[in-house]
Amino acid sequence: MATTKITVNNNGSIRVEGDFEICDPTGAAFGLGGRSAIGLCRCGQSANKPFCDGAHARTGFQDPVVARELPAPKPKV
Repeated sequence: MATTKITVNNNGSIRVEGDFEICDPTGAAFGLGGRSAIGLCRCGQSANKPFCDGAHARTGFQDPVVARELPAPKPKV
């Protein structure tokens, strides 16, 4: 089975590697040109959203990341 790895980079992008598809809200897939790794914008400043264009470095985006446990989801009523 193919795997996908998602890494949230300190002060930067979200890197997605492996077997994945990125779709818009209508379900249409972005053409990724055969890439098996891509950076997604996390700072909100990319001119090529949802993809990272390095704007985080130019704008001084700061957001360090440390893995943590999420609370259990609330039961659906």
